[in-house]
Amino acid sequence: MDYKTYVPDTRLSEYIKCYWTLNAPAEHTPEKQRIVPDGCMEMIFHIKDFYRQYQADGNSIVQPRCFVFGQITQPLDIEPTGETGIFSVRFQPEGFTAFAAMPVGNMENRAVPLEELFGDEGVQLAEPVLQADSTEQRIEIVEAFLRSKLITAESVQMLIKSSVEMIMRLNGQVSVDALSDSMQVNRRQLERKFAGAIGLSPKQLSKIVRLQAALKILSAQTFDNLTAVAHEGNYYDQAHFIKDFREFTGMSPKQFYADNLRISALFIGAE
Repeated sequence: MDYKTYVPDTRLSEYIKCYWTLNAPAEHTPEKQRIVPDGCMEMIFHIKDFYRQYQADGNSIVQPRCFVFGQITQPLDIEPTGETGIFSVRFQPEGFTAFAAMPVGNMENRAVPLEELFGDEGVQLAEPVLQADSTEQRIEIVEAFLRSKLITAESVQMLIKSSVEMIMRLNGQVSVDALSDSMQVNRRQLERKFAGAIGLSPKQLSKIVRLQAALKILSAQTFDNLTAVAHEGNYYDQAHFIKDFREFTGMSPKQFYADNLRISALFIGAE
């Protein structure tokens, strides 16, 4: 078996750990290999024969010719069906998110075909990679494709959409660290893309959504005191609630309740 690794272009090293190749004639390839989680997603091209992948229930499937394997969270057994010829892109743990056209959480333990991820562009990527004469040519083709995906808004839009949906679903009760963990993206990268797309940081939007939830409580007039509102709104305490309230309204909750609530109630929760 012949295994080699290659260093990515410096412009993509933030996202790609390495490229690797594996070549072996059928008679020198192990019958079955166990792959264990390493925290990195991979884009795989089977240049030669396919590999069979065994499921947790004991059944098996034949892997696609070209695919991205999502994060592996359990042992995975694979077996060559003939001659091995693999070219692979190993991403950094959070690296593929920058190129993904679907939430990477939906790819867990899956070999997702390139056409499912990228449509016709996936097919157009696969053909020249499979037909290339050398690993160096394959790297050039893949890097050109990935650079083009980085400068499109598709992956950013999906990341931001999923982040906003999570913030809204939890009424703003999510930290930026928890949000970045859920989206499987670096916190600074999330904050930068979020601010560029929305004009707010994830923390600011979460605080605004949480405040809107508190305003709904106030407008319903079902509270006994501001401490109860703070508690129901999951603020640390009343002081924290008042601080956030002043930040966005310029006044205390009592002042706002007296002067503005009747008008504001018309807009709270408006579709």
